[in-house]
Amino acid sequence: MAPRFGKGQRVVIVPAKNQSLSPRDSAIEPYVGKDGKITDYYWIDSRTGMQSIYIYTVKIREDSKEVVVHEDELKAYVE
Repeated sequence: MAPRFGKGQRVVIVPAKNQSLSPRDSAIEPYVGKDGKITDYYWIDSRTGMQSIYIYTVKIREDSKEVVVHEDELKAYVE
């Protein structure tokens, strides 16, 4: 499975759907709704090799901070 987002793509941070509140949710809370650009991404293959989990580094436009988020915490930026 290919990544949904590529380097340089503008995205918006969103809360993960259908998950109970976890420590990872609270870490991105200050960035929810903010946009930025993907600077890099990484993946982890499942044990069966049937699925990859993508993790992205996003540079937030507002304050130039970089945050690491899971693919399900991003959506494409639409002007």
